[in-house]
Amino acid sequence: MSSQSLSERLRRHRLKIGAAIVTVALAATAVACGNVFDDDQAAAAEWSPAPQLTHRRSYPASASIDGKIYVAAGMVGETGKPLDFLERFDPSRNEWASLTPLPVSFSAAAGASLNGRFWVVGGDNSPEADGQQVFSYDLESDRWRSEPRLPATRMNLAAVAFGGKLYAIGGLDPVHPTKTVFVYDPSTRRWSRPAPLPVALHAHSASVYKGEVWVFGGRDRSVQRQRRVWIYNPGEDRWRAGPSLPEPMDTLATSVSGDRIHAIVDDYYFIFDGKRWKAGPTLGVPRHALAVYTIDDTLYAVGGCLHPQLRDSTVAEKIPADA
Repeated sequence: MSSQSLSERLRRHRLKIGAAIVTVALAATAVACGNVFDDDQAAAAEWSPAPQLTHRRSYPASASIDGKIYVAAGMVGETGKPLDFLERFDPSRNEWASLTPLPVSFSAAAGASLNGRFWVVGGDNSPEADGQQVFSYDLESDRWRSEPRLPATRMNLAAVAFGGKLYAIGGLDPVHPTKTVFVYDPSTRRWSRPAPLPVALHAHSASVYKGEVWVFGGRDRSVQRQRRVWIYNPGEDRWRAGPSLPEPMDTLATSVSGDRIHAIVDDYYFIFDGKRWKAGPTLGVPRHALAVYTIDDTLYAVGGCLHPQLRDSTVAEKIPADA
């Protein structure tokens, strides 16, 4: 299957331009623990411009390492063109740098930081990539290395590093959402399968919060956007329901700063303070399929697809993380 057809299907899932998705009801799904939400908007701080990406893109893989933001791969959605670009943002210099591109081009991968390297996991398949690809980037040598491949094709998945291991969570197979969780142990260079997600998901986000892996939103097999939050305890190898999002969210990005979780997509910005969700100020330029990271008490929102224009962007914005 061509990279263009896969990218177009991915856009249809998110942008609702296919007839099946247009007809889907976007009502929130109830969760066992209920929703805890304070509708008073958070502090009065607003988003302000930050240096823009060199290349516009959405659906990138990204990670924060040593106080810098790395963004790789992704796509230019109007054409379905997958990308191999790697860029790094250094807040101390307030500038982006272009680094060695990936060995191949693809989009809808997931990124994470593990053992001081930037890992890019999965993604759509194309003439160059088959959706099982895994690469890691060495910050010192500015070089990519091929790593043990995913056991199965996954795109539009989520990834986190936790406890010295790399978690690849859910995603498309590439047609249907999956429950599968793959865990990579660098000491053995092998992937294993812990407890699966309770629900098959794609277009979700994941973060490590208070010693557990949290998974937010996404779309399930009915193509419904989700409010559900699932929490994984590695010691017990068990998932449980968490405090649901105030609104259904997919292609969102999340970042943890101290006791706070930030969840952002399009016109929605919600902050979880350990007890309840609160509404934060809307992005100056609403976007989805973006990257969000907290560096030195500043929250950055990078790239993504403009809402409602549906055009990929170089835009970056910032706001105090305690706003």
